[in-house]
Amino acid sequence: MIKINNVSRHYGTFVAVNNLSLTINSGEVIGLLGHNGAGKTTLLKMLTGYLEPTDGSIIVNGHNICEERRLIQQEIGYLPENCPLYPEMEVAPFLRHIANLHGLPEAEHGPYIASALALTELQDRAWQRIETLSRGLRQRVGVAQAILNKPRLLILDEPTNGLDPTQIKHMRSLIRHLAKSTTVIISTHILQEVQATCDRVIIIRNGCKALDARLDKLQQGRRLIFTTDATEEQLATILSTFPDSQRLANNHAGHSQYVISFDSHDHAEKQAPELAKLLIEAKQRLFSLQIEAPSLETIFGEISAGITGEQA
Repeated sequence: MIKINNVSRHYGTFVAVNNLSLTINSGEVIGLLGHNGAGKTTLLKMLTGYLEPTDGSIIVNGHNICEERRLIQQEIGYLPENCPLYPEMEVAPFLRHIANLHGLPEAEHGPYIASALALTELQDRAWQRIETLSRGLRQRVGVAQAILNKPRLLILDEPTNGLDPTQIKHMRSLIRHLAKSTTVIISTHILQEVQATCDRVIIIRNGCKALDARLDKLQQGRRLIFTTDATEEQLATILSTFPDSQRLANNHAGHSQYVISFDSHDHAEKQAPELAKLLIEAKQRLFSLQIEAPSLETIFGEISAGITGEQA
C-alpha cells in the first residue's frame, strides 16, 4: 500500500524528517506517535502530497507521490489537526463542495454525501450552518469530508479532538468499520486511542523512526528491570548472552537502573534468576530485580526522553 524509502525533509538547515523508511500494508490501522516537533505533521504532509521529500521516495498503491500526486490524492482522505471548515456553509453543501474538489461525478454526489453523513451520524445536522455546531460536531464534519470519497488511505490527525466520551466511542467504532476497506493512519497524542483502535504503532523521534511494532507483540513482551552499581563496561561482559540492555536512570547513591526486553513472559521469567546469578558471581551488587509488562505510555516516555533506541 505505502512504501516510504529513505525519506528526508529539510527546512533550510533544519531536518524535520531524517532518512525514514516504512512499509504500511493495506487494511492496517497505524498509530503515529511522537513528541511535539518530532516530524509527524511533516510526514503526513508528504504522504498527502502537500510537501515533497527533499530526498527519498513515497510510493502509494504503486504510484510515486511526486510524479502522480493528483492521482494519489483522489484516493486519500485527510483530516488535519485544526479541522479547517467553511463556517458560513451548511453541512451538506459543504460536503458537496468537497465532492466537487475530489472530482466525484455530480450524479453520485447524493449517495456519497448520504453515506458520509450516516457514518458520522450527522443526518439531522445536514442543513445546519457549521458555525452553529459544537466543537465535537464540527470535528465530525471534518471526519465526514475526509471519508466522503471512500478513500483507500485515510489520514486522521488528532481525530478525537473536542469529542465527548460517547462520540469518542463512536469514532473508534467508525475507524474499525472503515479499516475493513481502508488503510488508516492516526496521528494523536492520546495513547489510549492508539491502544483502542490501532494494530500497529510507529513512534517518531527527532525525525527518525524510534519504534515500529504491532501492539499485540508489545503487549506480549516483558522486561527485566534491575538496579545495580556495576558499570556499563562490567555489565557488557556479564550480560554478553542477553539482549542489549538499556540504561533507564541513575539515582543519587550511584546505582543505575537497566532494562532488558524479552518477547514473552516465560522467557523473562526464566532469565531473571540467571541474570541474578551472573551478577552475584561477578561480585556485583543487585539492589532490585523485577519483571514488567511495558505499557505504551512507558515506552513512549522512554523514547521521547531518548532512553531507548530504534526497534522494528
